[in-house]
Amino acid sequence: MDIAYDHISSYVFVADYGGQISVLKLESQGFQFITTLKGHQSSVRSLAYDQESRVLFSGGYDQIIVVWDIGSQKGTAYELTGHKAKLTDLCFSPQVKRLLSSSERGNVGIWDLDIQREETAEWGGGSTCEKCGIPFFWNVKDMWTRKVIGVRQHHCRKCGRAVCAKCSELESTYPPMGFEIPVRMCQDCHATVTTDDRTPLATFLEFKSDVTDMDLDEERWIWITVGSDKIIKVCVVGSHCSVVDLAVSSNLFDDTVW
Repeated sequence: MDIAYDHISSYVFVADYGGQISVLKLESQGFQFITTLKGHQSSVRSLAYDQESRVLFSGGYDQIIVVWDIGSQKGTAYELTGHKAKLTDLCFSPQVKRLLSSSERGNVGIWDLDIQREETAEWGGGSTCEKCGIPFFWNVKDMWTRKVIGVRQHHCRKCGRAVCAKCSELESTYPPMGFEIPVRMCQDCHATVTTDDRTPLATFLEFKSDVTDMDLDEERWIWITVGSDKIIKVCVVGSHCSVVDLAVSSNLFDDTVW
């Protein structure tokens, strides 16, 4: 559903409806398949790329942004979670290391990427809760032996352990890992999150309609968005991508902008 290009390595990133990103290397006689990036649970709608740091950003219909560290070749990635609807577009500012993201409900995020983030934890497996040991509902053997009813499996978003609902009933934001909205945590991890840890690292703006496309002119610091309400919004932003003023031109199209 979108593509991005790395000028240094000649890599092309191709996002698809299945939630995967194919990595291809352009060659004189064609291309070579390199690998597939899997981090989304549904369609990947938009890609953006930081040519300097060689970092790929992908926004999907699963409401999350995945940040892929391509340059390190270590396979590291982390999530940015703050939208409550399908992502529609991404726009990266290399000068100030800010990522702009938009979603279907008119929610626009400005993410500070000039900080050290924590990598997304790998999710644990197993057939029992890693905290209390109660079997999950597919573990028929333990359910029969212990004469208990199995429960649904959840995961602590901070440590990744597989836990039951009772052992992960607490929620908290955790911006260092990209969680700007409350997410499920186990009791141990929730107890370690401090007030400073909850300090937001992203800013969100509410538009009146879906933002379908956007672009940023860093020379004049003008941010332009196109909405499904047939309105183009021209935002004059500060050098750190903070909105200073807003000018609106409406009814520029006969049909809805897609």
